Amino acid sequence: MRTDLLGCSVDVLTMVETVERARVAMRDRRRLQHVALNVAKFVNMRSDRVLRSDVIGSDIIGIDGMGIVLALRLFGVPVKERVAGIDLFWELLSICARDGFRPFLLGATPDVLNRAANAIAEHFPSIQIAGLRDGYFRPEEEPDVVAEIIDSKADCLFIAMPTPRKERFLSAYRDRLGVPFIMGIGGSLDVIGGDVRRAPQIMQSMGLEWLYRVYQEPRRMWWRYAKTNTLFAGMLIRGMLNQYAVGPRRLSRSG
Repeated sequence: MRTDLLGCSVDVLTMVETVERARVAMRDRRRLQHVALNVAKFVNMRSDRVLRSDVIGSDIIGIDGMGIVLALRLFGVPVKERVAGIDLFWELLSICARDGFRPFLLGATPDVLNRAANAIAEHFPSIQIAGLRDGYFRPEEEPDVVAEIIDSKADCLFIAMPTPRKERFLSAYRDRLGVPFIMGIGGSLDVIGGDVRRAPQIMQSMGLEWLYRVYQEPRRMWWRYAKTNTLFAGMLIRGMLNQYAVGPRRLSRSG
């Protein structure tokens, strides 16, 4: 089900539904781009044209952050679960190993990329990785990176490059890559490679992963989360007031 959250389309899908859409896209060699929507991305796309274009141009706008889940529920949209980007990435790797699909990993530092690839191969012995390329390439090297992805004939592309570099890369080359399923995975390779610890499960279920990130990197993360969370709260309050002004109604939805 596709719905609307304050002017941004959101796909209310379970993990099983999301994985199945990706599997069918890879099987049929039909392009499907997934973006994982969290509070920071929701806020920043308001002022970042490239990021906004990437989000609204994606085929699946998945619910990554608990803040998005709570906001949708606040406006009367039933959400069964969030589909965290790193969890979806791991599930899709499992599908690749089972069904013979070949993933291409793009991004992170060479060391992080290699450690993550080794961890993936150890966990999924049957997986065939189509290619690896770190994210530290110069602009003039982009045509070579694109050619490498095309030549790999990968079934899925997982991009671990920061915003807005990932969005600019896809905007320029997405139509040429020939990869059926494309997904940004943020810092997932850092977690899988063991460089970053993920929040305990209880904090994940409570939507407090952001607080754990602040605990791990207070100097770098506290202001980022304080700013985006405050702006997001303000957007929700304005949205609720606007909804109240025009009378009770639910957000528009489509199947």
